[in-house]
Amino acid sequence: MATPSKLPSYQRLITTHNSDGKAILSDTIDSNEPWQDHIVNNIAAFSLGYTSSGFPAELNGDKDIGRYSNLLANPPGLVKNDGTVLRIVDMAPGSTSPMHRTVSLDYVFVMLGEVELVLDSGETKIMKQGDICVQKGTMHAWRNVSQNEWSRMLYVLQPSRPIKVGGKTLYEDYGGMDNVPNSS
Repeated sequence: MATPSKLPSYQRLITTHNSDGKAILSDTIDSNEPWQDHIVNNIAAFSLGYTSSGFPAELNGDKDIGRYSNLLANPPGLVKNDGTVLRIVDMAPGSTSPMHRTVSLDYVFVMLGEVELVLDSGETKIMKQGDICVQKGTMHAWRNVSQNEWSRMLYVLQPSRPIKVGGKTLYEDYGGMDNVPNSS
C-alpha cells in the first residue's frame, strides 16, 4: 500500500552476508515502503520499517529478517516487548495524535515538516526537520503544525523496565487509538 500523504516514498534496504562473509543487500523482502493498510483515527499512516527480537539481536542465518517478514502481515503494537521497532509515521495537516504513553525508550526524528511535542504537563516544543526527541515513557502527543502539508517522523522504540514515579507505576496508555494493537 502507498502512503496516503503524497510525501516522497522511501526504500528500506536490508544488508546481510553472502557465503563468503561479504556484505550484500538482502532480496528476501521487497525494498518498497511497507505501509500498513489503515490510517490511525484518520490522522496518521504507519509504516513498519523493521523490527528486531531479543537483546542482543540474533542476526545469524537472517533469523531477524524472517521474524520481521512475519510481522509485516500482522504488525505489532507500538512497542515490541522483546526487541526494537523502527516505524515511520506520516501525520495529516493540522492533526494531533491522542495523548499517549508507551513503556519504552524512543528515539524520535522529524524527517519532514514541523511537529509539536505536547507533554501532559502542558509543556510544548516545536520540532523542525532534523530534530530529535528522546522520549522516556512520558505521556505525550504529536501535532503537525502545518495546516497544509503532511509531516513524517521516524521512531525507534525499545522496551523499558516498568516506569515508576513517586511509588506509582505508569502503564501503557494509547489514549483512544483503538485500532492499534497492544504492545506485545
